[in-house]
Amino acid sequence: MPVWGGSPQRGSGGRAPSSYSPPQEPVPERRSYVTQALADLVPGLTRAAYKRRSPAGALLMSEWGAIVGPRLALETAPKRFTGGTLTIACSGAMAMELQHLSSALIERINTHAGQKLVQRLRFVQEPVAPPAAPAPRREVAPVPLTELPAGELNDALARLRAAIRSR
Repeated sequence: MPVWGGSPQRGSGGRAPSSYSPPQEPVPERRSYVTQALADLVPGLTRAAYKRRSPAGALLMSEWGAIVGPRLALETAPKRFTGGTLTIACSGAMAMELQHLSSALIERINTHAGQKLVQRLRFVQEPVAPPAAPAPRREVAPVPLTELPAGELNDALARLRAAIRSR
């Protein structure tokens, strides 16, 4: 009995089938239209971002001025937060002062975060640039809308339009 559809005898002109098969289109994944809670979807979306920088580290970096106060925020900057150790950039003299204030500073940071995030502080001597001032806003005069009759609504929309254009 032939194995590949050829003749049972060798050399009788029967051919084995070629290994070529036409390309098959990928089968699209079936969609599930089941409602999912947003809390179930967020971890999959944020996992890559949180591998680079933890939410606690991002909180410390973004709210540094509110955590330590305006005086220390001008002379210090958080650099890195890993494994419970917060690395802070500051001048040499400021590092000595912060070393003496470290327990109070750790307590202030942990109180602001609402949990015990920082166990140790590490100081590196680097120049700290002052925080950038926001760009000045350009003033745009309100232009009344010709499509609406004059009145309070027209004035409010004209001011809104001017505020949006000034950004």
